[in-house]
Amino acid sequence: MTTATVTAPQALHETGIRRSLLEDLALKILFVNGEILLRELSERTCLNLGVMEEIFQALRKEQLIEVKGLTNGNYRIVATGQGKKRAMDLLSLNQYAGPAPVSLDDYSKRVREQSVQGAEVRPADVRRALAHMVVADDVLHRLGTAVVSGTSIFLHGPTGAGKSSIAEALPNIYQDTVWVPHALEVDNQIITIYDSHVHERLDQPGSDECDSRWVLCRRPRVLAGGELTLQMLDLQFNAVAKFYTAPLQLKANNGVLIIDDLGRQRVRPEELLNRWILPLDRHIDFLTLSGGMKFEIPFELFVVFATNLDPSELADEAFLRRMQNKIRIENVSRAQFHQIFQLVCTTLSLPYDASVVDRLVDVITKELNQPLRACFPRDIVRQICWAARYEGKTPALDRHAVERACRNYFLPPEKAARV
Repeated sequence: MTTATVTAPQALHETGIRRSLLEDLALKILFVNGEILLRELSERTCLNLGVMEEIFQALRKEQLIEVKGLTNGNYRIVATGQGKKRAMDLLSLNQYAGPAPVSLDDYSKRVREQSVQGAEVRPADVRRALAHMVVADDVLHRLGTAVVSGTSIFLHGPTGAGKSSIAEALPNIYQDTVWVPHALEVDNQIITIYDSHVHERLDQPGSDECDSRWVLCRRPRVLAGGELTLQMLDLQFNAVAKFYTAPLQLKANNGVLIIDDLGRQRVRPEELLNRWILPLDRHIDFLTLSGGMKFEIPFELFVVFATNLDPSELADEAFLRRMQNKIRIENVSRAQFHQIFQLVCTTLSLPYDASVVDRLVDVITKELNQPLRACFPRDIVRQICWAARYEGKTPALDRHAVERACRNYFLPPEKAARV
């Protein structure tokens, strides 16, 4: 499903942004780029040419820009001496010189229209997204139900059971698209939101009717692990450039935010979880500008917490009640272990030998006294491939190769039995 086109404003007053901010932005971009065509300035600001004409006339009237000539019917413009001085003063206050921002009202309305709670999700979507994994039908159903809720999910269970892999696959369930703004304006301050490292940009209509301040993307996916701090959930102010970068949850709006390895962060789990109580409960968040002004922002995203710690020890009853979906991911059975091993071998073009894997299962469960973890097949096959690459040989799934892989992989190595 493709999201409807965002209609471009045809006049400056329809942008929802102060005239002075857009004029200042255009002047900064013109100063930074030197002599350019009016149409190019329109493209760089992502404003309709009609809107840019209004800005052009205002700046020209104030003698901040001048026309140097015509190229294919387009004005070639440049900042005047007075305009350059004005631009340098503006850049000393704020160095943002990118696409024009959208208003908080427009952003809030668009985000709520694109909420993950309205996304169509069916069993086939879940099976497709997790087709590269071995997941029980019951767990697939529970995961699908959680995604449909558009709220949150707590994936917990023993280490190596596949929680992180499942969490990272969940965003693939969504097949629709959303609009993400380049930047947001709040109280005359600029907050950049679109991030090419987070948002997967898609081809969008090139028509003048489309508002280029918005970028057509797949639903966002943001992953944070042990490096997560409370500060990363606040607006990030660049003291040099003097504009803001959106925090993780704002970039993840209309998509999925994955908090992996919950409990391994430097901040106490209670503090981290308490930060989410209001957003999860009311679907709103509050952010604060450096001057102290707080503003409300929509919180329309699916939050995934993954941990190998006991949830009851991480959070109190009030928080767990707000976590609408809690799914335990268990270690795998012998049959599932074989399935995973076969999938890994197929992916790496390694011939599969069930008898070798049977022997490996016995070694892991009986001689090493360990459970069958979903991560073992991948990790052991990687060891085999690394050793073969080192020796300049073709990888082979045989007892000798698996024995050496076990000696490298399992601790303590002196207890690794022969396969």
